[in-house]
Amino acid sequence: MTTQAPARSYGRTADGLRPVVIEPGFVRTATGSALISAGETRVICTASVEESVPKFLAGKGRGWVTAEYGMLPASTGERKRRDVTRGRPDGRTVEIQRLIGRSLRGVIDFDALGERTIYVDCDVLQADGGTRCASITGGFVALQLACKALVEQGLLESIPLSGSVAAVSAGVVDGVPLLDLDYAEDSTAEVDANVVMTGDGGLVEVQATAERTPLSRAHLDDLLALAAAGIAELRIAQQAATAG
Repeated sequence: MTTQAPARSYGRTADGLRPVVIEPGFVRTATGSALISAGETRVICTASVEESVPKFLAGKGRGWVTAEYGMLPASTGERKRRDVTRGRPDGRTVEIQRLIGRSLRGVIDFDALGERTIYVDCDVLQADGGTRCASITGGFVALQLACKALVEQGLLESIPLSGSVAAVSAGVVDGVPLLDLDYAEDSTAEVDANVVMTGDGGLVEVQATAERTPLSRAHLDDLLALAAAGIAELRIAQQAATAG
């Protein structure tokens, strides 16, 4: 796999992540929370607990995890209208929050969670590419911290997680496979992919789109290998944020 790449932010090679910082407990009023920074992308993730479940789960003894996603008006430079002014979220917002929810539900033991719902809210403060991936990675930290708080409060016997989950982008820019695209790279990429994986290497979801030229199997393999290495690094950052 090549590590030669055009000049990248932070002097990264092709297989380099942007600097990642996860600050746990960023919102004191939330059951679990984290501020995740991936380069210039910053997302606040909070996890809130309700002692009830959606109607389709009522009386079944199982819990639920769902997610919501939004971008603050100034997060992209040009003001983005709030969804509330349109009366409904746009298609991109719906797609992303469904992805976040699916990703987090992939590592939850719903029976162990019991009849309660955890809402994971991801609010983008600043966007420079990879906001959905940062939301999943930071959202898992907020979720784990919320589960830990439930154990400490005596509401759960153990943390109802079967593993960890994180996400990272990858793409092909000027024919070179790159990890963790920032906005400048993402906007010119021939191929753009978002990869969600568990901590033990299982694929949860792969979203890959060829913008101009078809994606070859060799390039897909390159992107998945880059993503796996990047997610291993992200898992270390998650572990540091949830330790203690």
